[in-house]
Amino acid sequence: MAKTTTKDKKIFVLDTSVILYAHDSILNFAEHDVGIPITVLEELDTFKKGNDTKNFEAREFTRLLDKLAEGKMLQNWNPLNGKSKGQFKVLMEMNSEVDAHKVFGERKNDHSILNAALTLRQTEKKRQVILISKDINLRLKAKSLDLPAEDYETGKIKNVSTLHTGKYEVDVSSDSIDHIFRMGSIDRKEVLGRKKGIANSYYILKSEKNSVLSHYNATEKTIDKVDKMPIYGVKPRNAEQTFAIHAMLNPDIKLVSINGVAGTGKTLLALASALEQRRNFKQIYLARPIVPLSNKDIGYLPGDIKSKLNPYMEPLWDNLKFIQNQFKESDKEFRNITEMVNQEKLMITPLAYIRGRSLSNIFFIVDEAQNLTPHEIKTIITRAGENTKIIFTGDIYQIDTPYLDSQSNGLSYLIDRIQGHPMYAHITLEKGERSELANLANELL
Repeated sequence: MAKTTTKDKKIFVLDTSVILYAHDSILNFAEHDVGIPITVLEELDTFKKGNDTKNFEAREFTRLLDKLAEGKMLQNWNPLNGKSKGQFKVLMEMNSEVDAHKVFGERKNDHSILNAALTLRQTEKKRQVILISKDINLRLKAKSLDLPAEDYETGKIKNVSTLHTGKYEVDVSSDSIDHIFRMGSIDRKEVLGRKKGIANSYYILKSEKNSVLSHYNATEKTIDKVDKMPIYGVKPRNAEQTFAIHAMLNPDIKLVSINGVAGTGKTLLALASALEQRRNFKQIYLARPIVPLSNKDIGYLPGDIKSKLNPYMEPLWDNLKFIQNQFKESDKEFRNITEMVNQEKLMITPLAYIRGRSLSNIFFIVDEAQNLTPHEIKTIITRAGENTKIIFTGDIYQIDTPYLDSQSNGLSYLIDRIQGHPMYAHITLEKGERSELANLANELL
């Protein structure tokens, strides 16, 4: 294998958005070199305080950079960890022939980062310099200055259209279906043949005469019948909802993800499943990340903290009220929900408020999980203690967070990386069940 020469080695210039997405991104460019504009370090300094993931990433990167430098001067090229890695340095000079501040008519940090990359290209004329950013606008500005720019690809899903949906349709003999109805299960080979199958996948088995909903039990190597089960007054309206309920009620499955567009019933089913199993867990947490309006923190909004958070939490309360209204006020189920909220057995809260808490003996629902980074998803799962079940719900195409997209968000990452594990199940809900009017909007608008 030919050795990579200095001329072949590229120089990647990272902007702040990449480091806030993944603090160890500097180590993920193989043998190529990495430049960090001094403006990026200045921006990271403003993020070092706080409890959000971006604050953690900023602090961790600063520690990593300090460790990599080991007393060396940062404006010089220094080796990254490992013999197969390249070098890094902080880009101090910003005297490029093309001044981004003048071109775009405004002095701002993004333009200083562009100038740092343009200056480096002038001094490293024999090498290709590429700007890496998760900010689409910054990449477009770079390209308008004839500077190559790319997204940070590490951990990014190549093709979301091929993501595991959790459900398959298989044609089988009517005898096999009769056997499942009679015995409750059938040997995997009778249905899948030589195919191994993915653990906790769901199947709609069809013959000319009949059909049956089923689940692949990888431990027993059997295809088991799945029954439609109403949960806390909520009835599944299609096969996918039936599968989602089965996964959330199955005690052997500790981690579930549900993907689907608005109105498919993701949050409603998760909450109803939690209430159905309320006696099996100490608490039910229903949380969602706060995505501030216009990228401004909630501190910009008037009022106390409760009034600021209410607009973000209202959709979750709506689902709870919908379930409660399936019953009369005199019914035990209606009163149970009120008591659980009053006694904090059921808590609806922003995700940031439960970071750092112990997640033992908890049914934990994370709504709008597509607005989380892969690192945030990992952090939540690693907090799980004994007898904790975690449900992630979301729509991978409905991203409200800057610098995330359908390929790089945490929910897509989770579905891609953990499929096939015996403790994990995923199902994609396809049919909207909110109303005919909602379905009309999803299909035609």
